[in-house]
Amino acid sequence: MPIIIPKDIPAYSTLLSENIFVMNHERAMTQDIRPIEIAILNLMPTKIETETQLIRLLSNSPLQIKVTLIGTETYVGKNTSLGHLQRFYKTFSEIKDTHFDGMIITGAPVEMMDFSEVKYWKELTEILDYASKNVQSTIFICWGAQAALHYYYGLNKHVLDKKLFGIFKHQKYVQFDPLLKGTDEEFYMPHSRHTTVHADDIRGVEDLLLLAGSDEVGASIARSRDGRRIFLMGHMEYDRDTLKREYLRDIEKGLDIEEPKNYFRDKEKTKIVPNWYSVANLIYSNWLNYYVYQMTPYDIKGITQREN
Repeated sequence: MPIIIPKDIPAYSTLLSENIFVMNHERAMTQDIRPIEIAILNLMPTKIETETQLIRLLSNSPLQIKVTLIGTETYVGKNTSLGHLQRFYKTFSEIKDTHFDGMIITGAPVEMMDFSEVKYWKELTEILDYASKNVQSTIFICWGAQAALHYYYGLNKHVLDKKLFGIFKHQKYVQFDPLLKGTDEEFYMPHSRHTTVHADDIRGVEDLLLLAGSDEVGASIARSRDGRRIFLMGHMEYDRDTLKREYLRDIEKGLDIEEPKNYFRDKEKTKIVPNWYSVANLIYSNWLNYYVYQMTPYDIKGITQREN
């Protein structure tokens, strides 16, 4: 089934060229199907790149998915044109009375700041409260996961000795969790972060299940027991060359950055072999199936508030 997005958004032509079934709103209106409503709160500076990556992952499903892009009102970044934001993004004020089957809250390049210092922190906490009441299941990515774990459960993030940067092997800690159905015992995921949430802190919260991680990476995937909150500490949505572009960007800025670990396959740093695509598609498909589609009511207004 198709992804429903505006025909003139950049992701439309990109995904169409990859033989991904995308459908514009006008055509979708002619079909007697209630699509799964997914909101993406995009906090990344590279918004067009991130929205395309996430929509690509959502497309790997038999469900018809309608995507709504959301941006913050209290802070507007300078890396994406205002015209793009005004044309394709909604504000929280515009959607706060709407229900969604699922939501994705991305990472953001603010992890070295205290949460309270982030310009849009108050707005984000309002969105987190909103998600608990009006969204069936939410995925939180990287800093977004750290922010949600802090706000919902009081867990703190901790600065790493050096940036966790590259492709890392993970182990499943729970064998038969629906989110990891079909994944191998060991799988790979990109990471690009300076901070972490300790695995023991997550294990200490009764409502949380730690699903995957490793000694090198620490906690990697966790969820609430009811599946309404999914925490991905890495970036499964990344493209083949995303880490390379981040690496070259930091070098150009004169930052002290090591090359991404387990990433380049040659000395010239030109050969990259993605080894995380299959598990990324599985996890997002499993989320859509087991924690969104099978749990959400047909009447989307029937979504109920979590207790905490």
